[in-house]
Amino acid sequence: MSDRDLLNHFKANPTAGRYFTALFCRYSPIVYSLIRHSARSPVQADYLFALTWRHILNELGGLELPPDDHPGDHHPQQQPMSLQSWLINLTALCINQAVLPEVEEIHYVLAEASPPLWCYTERALNQLDPIERLIIIMAQTFRWSDTRIAAYLQAEGEQITPVAVASRLRLACRHLAEALPEDIRQIYLPTAPVAAAPSRAPELVAATAD
Repeated sequence: MSDRDLLNHFKANPTAGRYFTALFCRYSPIVYSLIRHSARSPVQADYLFALTWRHILNELGGLELPPDDHPGDHHPQQQPMSLQSWLINLTALCINQAVLPEVEEIHYVLAEASPPLWCYTERALNQLDPIERLIIIMAQTFRWSDTRIAAYLQAEGEQITPVAVASRLRLACRHLAEALPEDIRQIYLPTAPVAAAPSRAPELVAATAD
């Protein structure tokens, strides 16, 4: 598909992830090349790469490309905006405005979560019940025990036991997998059915919840 077709399909299918993923595959070498030369370390470059694609995802729905060229439509020295030029400009903006944490504070690992998977996992987390989201973050990112999670939630007024925390965590991981676009699961988690989602959730959440 052309860039224009992918953009149109992306707008028309907000619950699908494959069109954004296709654009990522097409333009990630250009974006990463620009970022790699501006970051102080490979870890920061990978993290800024993911942040940039998250920003691209958030802005892509409002992008309007100019109509296809026709003879005489443009001055000979005038180049109409293309998706590639828009991506380059947005990447430059992210590079100039990004305030990156120190390397030891970055949890994102590019090899574990490609930016499209990272972005859509973050969106899926935001769709969860707040208690479920909190339990996942405490268990998978901070590695808290069920007992510690229960004690924290009890201090916040929740009546929950460690056994109930374990049960709620399994349910939350399932809900997280279900909240991911189906095509994103097919692309990135082809051997992990929804019922097996808890085994895959830790590395995704740990990479997402910075």
